[in-house]
Amino acid sequence: MSSSSSTTSSSDSSGPALPLAFPPVPSEEGRKLMASGVFGVSNSLEPHSKRIAQRILDRELGLGSRKQRHVSRGLMMQDMIPSTKPEMIIHYRDSVCCGQFSDDGSFFFACVKDYKVRMYDTSNPYNWRYYKTVSYPFGRWTLTDADLSPDNKWLAYTSLTSIVCLAPTDPNDTGDPYSLDLGYRTATSRSDFPIYSARFSGDGRNIVAGTGLASIIVYDIERRTRLHHVRGHNADVNAVAFADKLSPHILYSGSDDCTIKVWDTRSLGDNRPAGAFVGHVEGLTYLDTKGDGRYVLSNAKDQTMKLWDLRMALTTQRLEDLDATRVTEERLDSYEYRWGDYDAKALWFPHPHDNSLVTFRGHRVRWTLIRCHFSPPGSTDSRYVYSGSFDGSVYVWNLDATLAAKIDVRGAAAAAAGGRRRRRGIRYRHHLGDEVETLVRDVGWHPSAPLLVASAWNEDEEGMFGGTATLHSYNEGDFDEAEPKMGRSVDEKLAPLAK
Repeated sequence: MSSSSSTTSSSDSSGPALPLAFPPVPSEEGRKLMASGVFGVSNSLEPHSKRIAQRILDRELGLGSRKQRHVSRGLMMQDMIPSTKPEMIIHYRDSVCCGQFSDDGSFFFACVKDYKVRMYDTSNPYNWRYYKTVSYPFGRWTLTDADLSPDNKWLAYTSLTSIVCLAPTDPNDTGDPYSLDLGYRTATSRSDFPIYSARFSGDGRNIVAGTGLASIIVYDIERRTRLHHVRGHNADVNAVAFADKLSPHILYSGSDDCTIKVWDTRSLGDNRPAGAFVGHVEGLTYLDTKGDGRYVLSNAKDQTMKLWDLRMALTTQRLEDLDATRVTEERLDSYEYRWGDYDAKALWFPHPHDNSLVTFRGHRVRWTLIRCHFSPPGSTDSRYVYSGSFDGSVYVWNLDATLAAKIDVRGAAAAAAGGRRRRRGIRYRHHLGDEVETLVRDVGWHPSAPLLVASAWNEDEEGMFGGTATLHSYNEGDFDEAEPKMGRSVDEKLAPLAK
């Protein structure tokens, strides 16, 4: 089953109308998912427009049936989308590559281009405490990815080399990180290649990495040995993700060859995927899974984000019979996302074998491998999907592809730190003439509180990059009487910065 689409046309003065067939918004398939209860609660029992304050009062008074109170609680959680006004802006001297909360929300890590990871105690999500920095001693160009072990005790982080670093997250453990070399060694030499993505297996025993060799590597941490090296793609593997956090078996890989492959780690030795998804027409930048063994989300350089259902994956035989990758085989050279803007009229087309459920559009994927995620069940009732963007915003969508919120990270950061930037003479303009100011590469949504952190790049007038991690929370007004005050600017160790 393919996602439905409707054909529209666009034209310019230089030529005839060009057919475009972007999937319609709202998505009918997405609306079915919203009504199913799989992604948040359905609002069919009562009007969704009731204010949050009224819902809280109803709950305290015990009004309505148990089912109505359950629906009301879910709708309150779904309504609490963080807003543009920042709680706090953490400033770094280099770009922030990625940042996420631990599964229990007790700490946050920020990976920065200077090959260092900062860790923060977020037991109180509105009043953070810095506790340590760990380094990557073999860094090349930037840090690329990071992932927490299932018990949250270890952080694996990577760069454009074949080495994975493991650092303890315990604030009292100040030892050096462990190094795991996923490359090949001989008596006289060793191989080296970039790692773009790394994930712990559900049992915490292995690390799976996506590499610049168009391959996936499975590495046994305890035995320090490579178990599998699967060359299953035709281009860089930019993302890997497990279908179920508790299971080490079903694995996804997303590549610059425009495909998502499905793997069973118990049969990786035959080098043959268990299935595939096709539908993107430019390279994949990121994958996230809902953690239920069924739904997976992808971001891509064709400026779309897509939702997929494992039950609809093409079998390997079906993929070959359809020759489903033929239409995108030469896409690697069609668009250089690091330098050029995407011209949809010239480059985008509907994939004839698209087996995605829902397509999301509006954000911009450029310069870097921008990430996307499912919203957490604890703070949003799993109602949304979201992505960073080249235009300095966080885009939050409903499952029917309608936009639920757009958080202006660039504007928030500029407003909060504008005076300090003006005195430093920073103009925040891209050297190609396109305003950047802030590029949001990753977004971490707190698992239980209605707040998120946007990890971003900034550029000054000399082409030098800095970075920010901007904390945004749900707030019905522009002011908050609680302490600490909203809008504060701090350095990487959370010391206040002069305005």
